[in-house]
Amino acid sequence: MDSRDMRSPLARAEGLGSAKGGVKHWWAERVSAVALVPLTVWFLGSVIAHAGGDYDAVITWLKTPLASLAMIVLLLALFHHTALGLQVVIEDYVHSDARFAALIAVRLGCLALASAGIVATLRIVFSP
Repeated sequence: MDSRDMRSPLARAEGLGSAKGGVKHWWAERVSAVALVPLTVWFLGSVIAHAGGDYDAVITWLKTPLASLAMIVLLLALFHHTALGLQVVIEDYVHSDARFAALIAVRLGCLALASAGIVATLRIVFSP
């Protein structure tokens, strides 16, 4: 017996079924989480290493190419992962008309925070 025969006439007519969009979202969450592990360890180690230093030492460290690139990648991965996680929470628990507005607000908020962090990093890197 074909699996299409088990469906209701309405389901066969509308072609309802899996949208197959969840797998991409699931992988994006996992990849960003795995990327965040070494980046977070690097960031925390750097903060601990510069804890006793002054402002100029931290700025000099952040101006190095490896530190500035890692900081930008950390910000991108962090806020992308945050947006993906909050999207799942909103989709699962917000059942009103506010869902779309909340999703847009989360995306724009994460984009604004990531942009602010990247701009701040670049301003430090390219300051005289």
